[in-house]
Amino acid sequence: MKNKVAVVTGANSGLGFETAKALATQGARVILLSRSADKGQEALDKIFAATQNDQLELLTVDLASQASIRETGKLILDKHPVIDTLVNNAGTWISQHSLTEDGVETMFAVNHLAYVLMSHLLYPAIRKAEDGRIVCVASDSHFQFKINYADLNLTNKYHGLRAYAQSKGANVMFVSELHKRKQEENVSSYAIQPGLVKTDIGVKRTNWLHALAWKIRRSGGVSPAEGALCQIFCASAPEAKGQSGLYWDKCKPKPSAKYTYIEEDRAQLWEQCLEMCKIDSFF
Repeated sequence: MKNKVAVVTGANSGLGFETAKALATQGARVILLSRSADKGQEALDKIFAATQNDQLELLTVDLASQASIRETGKLILDKHPVIDTLVNNAGTWISQHSLTEDGVETMFAVNHLAYVLMSHLLYPAIRKAEDGRIVCVASDSHFQFKINYADLNLTNKYHGLRAYAQSKGANVMFVSELHKRKQEENVSSYAIQPGLVKTDIGVKRTNWLHALAWKIRRSGGVSPAEGALCQIFCASAPEAKGQSGLYWDKCKPKPSAKYTYIEEDRAQLWEQCLEMCKIDSFF
């Protein structure tokens, strides 16, 4: 990754921090995206201390706000005409139903539409890379529930597990559809499964019962450093070059849920998401 440019969302903690640190260790110029400037700077300082890589940059972004994503995307493009790797890593888990300023259910907005919009905004720079990669952190939780195409906001059937699973299934379908529609052979897309990881995703915006359940469940998980290995592999390893449109686990492709292979549904979701992001043409 020496002299290559990598963008990592949610880089201030957990999987994103470990991914940013690993790419920095490989010599990449890493742009860390964080919602909090203070936490982002703390992460940057830790990565610099561990790697002595002085090509680290920090930008703050609210991934629940499409206006914020667009502003940040423009800042990145203005400075970096070529981007080698985008890791759409940031995610959230919320107990109570809520809508963003754009009128989108919050988990779907942060966990999926932010992936779509950031990939769209940075695509002009990614397509210029010799080996451009878009990595989206999904989850095996997508096997639990299908996509509610008639009500992506889950207005009448909201549950945190359902909303999270829907957003992760959408990630998998986006990666497959992006691979199908792209014209460039030098751009690859990957959906990855990090496994059960000891992070705080289940305790930040959850009720006491869900927080307790997550604390118990994550006790059997792996460390963020181990959980990030698959996304680091897809973001940087020569062996992953060109293996586009697949779902990955433990650094190997594997089948995703059956519903993610239905081409008409993938196309429908693609169009719905572009409309929700106010994107006229993705490419």
